[in-house]
Amino acid sequence: MSINSVPTIDQLPVVVIGAGPIGLAAAAHLIERGLEPLVLEAGPSAGAAVRDWAHVRLFSPWAEVTDPAAEKLLAPTGWVRPDGAAYPTGGDWVEQYLQPLADVLGDQVRYGVTVTGVARVGRDRIVDADREEQPFTVHLQTADGREERVTARAVIDASGTWSTPSPMGANGLPALGEKTAADRISYRVPDLEDPAVRARYAGKRIAVIGSGASAFTALASLADLAKDEGGTHAVWILRRGIGSNTYGGGEADQLPARGALGLRAKAAVEAGHASAATGFRTQAVEQEGDQLVLVAEDGRRLDPVDEVIVLTGLRPDLSFLSEVRLDLDERLQAPTALAPLIDPNVHSCGTVYPHGVGELSHPEQGVYLVGMKSYGRAPTFLAMTGYEQVRSITAALAGDQEAAERVELTLPESGVCGGAGLYDEPENAEQSGGGCCAAPAALQIGIGAPATASGGC
Repeated sequence: MSINSVPTIDQLPVVVIGAGPIGLAAAAHLIERGLEPLVLEAGPSAGAAVRDWAHVRLFSPWAEVTDPAAEKLLAPTGWVRPDGAAYPTGGDWVEQYLQPLADVLGDQVRYGVTVTGVARVGRDRIVDADREEQPFTVHLQTADGREERVTARAVIDASGTWSTPSPMGANGLPALGEKTAADRISYRVPDLEDPAVRARYAGKRIAVIGSGASAFTALASLADLAKDEGGTHAVWILRRGIGSNTYGGGEADQLPARGALGLRAKAAVEAGHASAATGFRTQAVEQEGDQLVLVAEDGRRLDPVDEVIVLTGLRPDLSFLSEVRLDLDERLQAPTALAPLIDPNVHSCGTVYPHGVGELSHPEQGVYLVGMKSYGRAPTFLAMTGYEQVRSITAALAGDQEAAERVELTLPESGVCGGAGLYDEPENAEQSGGGCCAAPAALQIGIGAPATASGGC
């Protein structure tokens, strides 16, 4: 190609947004397929979001959190995967896998660049004419405020949901007074090994809002703190009642560490280190002296607390994708074909059959949401699922449709299964189903979806 020639679409890089586990895996698969990746990371280093929860231990072992294509890329450097049966912390994951992988990718990863927009060159979302013949333009802002544009043949958005935690308000909006009380509200699992964080919560009465693995982790950590620091007590706020599935799958969970986490939260309640306020949908947070009072939609008021930890889930930032045509479920903000399989209004199963390009395609060909972002507001996601997503998508981008549609992957059962109905209704907390969570060992992605997917697992 001469200096003055314009590259064809096929000669352009595939832009990957986010240098987290799934974004870096996407880059590794692109390289394996002979395609050029360009990874754009807003943070100063790889795994920036994971570094924020470096103190938290994963409930998946090393064998399930590294990607095969990434391992091949790392092998010539002498890298050896840690003990497959051991459970890394977020910090371990970054230092022993994610950053080394990013280092191998070298200049194919750019740090300190925030994606502010994605569109077709010369086409806003309205224009149909010659749309699919145009490459993508990706608008960036650098850490020093400069604006740039990158042209791409395709865009894989693996930016995750970490930057947009959900608020405490049960209606999805901030509770009245939530923003005013921001100095005493956290949206992350506390690192109680940090002296400053430990001092913030020691001897305090702390409200923990949420019902997932993050809430379990926070409750278990605060219970340990309560054993050492008198006066420490957690108030666990649940929008539903306590039932057989409240603490997860327990011993039935095929991820033993995940099951054990729920059992630790249960032990915290039974030991008196935490008390539960059930059926409580927060509407307002009020100041009372130096403390906060949470008020429910039904008018109930809890005793004052010193701190609030809000762990009500995460949501995708779709603002920079406003000029591309996405097909998203109106509830979950996940791809429409994927949403019925992960919708907690339909089922509470933590296992989703392996899926790829078929479920993750949009009307805008060449744009894919992967990893946590592909799940929208749904709460349960495994790294293995994301690795399979990008393997399928990169195969499709390389023109290997047979590989894109084929998968052999068995995902572990959560031990929590069944139609959940309105899943946060107290009266539905006891619902449970049969053994519907088992994932098929092999199927065709996008063409072999179980017929009952919308009503089960």
